[in-house]
Amino acid sequence: MHKVELLAPAGNLEKLKFAVHYGADAVYMAGKKYGLRAFAGNFDEDELAKGVKYAHEHQVKVYVTVNIFPHNEDLVGLKEYLKELDELKVDGIIVADPGIIMLAHETVPELPIHISTQANTTNWADVEFWQKYVGVQRAVLARELSLEEIREIKEKTGVEIETFVHGAMCISYSGRCLLSCYMTGRDANKGECAQPCRWNYALVEEKRPGEYFAIEEDERGSYVFNSQDMCLLPHLADLLNGTIDSLKIEGRMKSLYYTATIVRAYRAVLDALYKGEEPDYDYWMQELEKVSHRPYCTGFYYGRPENGALTLNHSGYIKPYDFIGVVVDYDEESGIATIEQRNHFKVGDEIEFFSPKYQQFKLKIEEMQDKDGNIILKAPNAQMLVRLKVPFKVYPLDLIRKESE
Repeated sequence: MHKVELLAPAGNLEKLKFAVHYGADAVYMAGKKYGLRAFAGNFDEDELAKGVKYAHEHQVKVYVTVNIFPHNEDLVGLKEYLKELDELKVDGIIVADPGIIMLAHETVPELPIHISTQANTTNWADVEFWQKYVGVQRAVLARELSLEEIREIKEKTGVEIETFVHGAMCISYSGRCLLSCYMTGRDANKGECAQPCRWNYALVEEKRPGEYFAIEEDERGSYVFNSQDMCLLPHLADLLNGTIDSLKIEGRMKSLYYTATIVRAYRAVLDALYKGEEPDYDYWMQELEKVSHRPYCTGFYYGRPENGALTLNHSGYIKPYDFIGVVVDYDEESGIATIEQRNHFKVGDEIEFFSPKYQQFKLKIEEMQDKDGNIILKAPNAQMLVRLKVPFKVYPLDLIRKESE
């Protein structure tokens, strides 16, 4: 069976480490400039070096996004930045703008270039152009393609294919949106999207200012731009036929809990398929339901959705669980786990541990201590250290959650 790369988002250094630990084959990230997620945290010069070193030490590849659509002032310092990435030995850059590609070829000719989904590559001729005339090694295809179309592109070009399999959808062709810039001054094509497609809209009649009319018969207004989230986990077997080389998870602005949970589920299903085993799809889909998300769909993979099938009638997220902590240490002799708090929890809560090493364990908190051994009833302070008696072995970087109240 054809093995694919599982590509995970890394919004900052901590998220990169969790993506690696929970099973990613590769990560994609951005420096402080030139990437399309300006509010993701991203990596300064020192963090870039640390992130690349950490990933490579764990045999994980690193791709860096340089996929803004730059104005003249954005090109200042670009060549120096590309040289820095080359010296760090990143495994490729993700680019959408032809000018940046030209400067990359001139400055760092050996650095692999991946054409970003922002380039809206939707057919084999597009891919052949980028491959033959521009020297692109991989195409990150637009989300708006069916699996059949992707197969034809692969057959006619042979280029490396990367496609999104999980995460947020966009109402514009793969992110090429002007709404945010027009309505808020925050340019989506420079990484500052305000996501106005998630807002509530209603009509105002010209001669009756101040009177608002819902586009649909709903007192909350209409969410005509509002999309579901993509999830291909139950269909991964269809993607392992040699057509797709890299399966991409969206979400550099999402939490480390989101990254770890999604990567862990896709890793488990892929590994089961590689072994010729039947994955426990029910369990792993339940896991995907435990992160903040919108209702799941298969996007355009199985044809064009009809009758607004991707559109939601609300803007809220489903968030059944809260991420509350990270295991820092576990003393097997005493059975005491040291936890770094990430959200409020207290004595009496039922919590759930999960890890790459096991599926999950539940525990009702009967007693807990602060780092100095003093008995406490709750853990309200961000990143405080808490000691818990845990009757099963846990490991550093295991995560803890509880049902939302």
